[in-house]
Amino acid sequence: MNYRIRLLETDEGWSVSCLDLPGCHSQGASRTEALEAIREAIADWLAVEVEESGVKSTETLEIAV
Repeated sequence: MNYRIRLLETDEGWSVSCLDLPGCHSQGASRTEALEAIREAIADWLAVEVEESGVKSTETLEIAV
């Protein structure tokens, strides 16, 4: 699944938000760190969403057709 993100550079580093997941934000000292951090934040956000919705399990897979 692809998610839209917004990266903002400030004097303190990089701020990043996932536009598709409310409240999903992170940051990093570099652009690369911020991108790694938002990937983890998205995974955590989705895990909490699954847990709170009562879904028993979920998987993310890539398939080629």
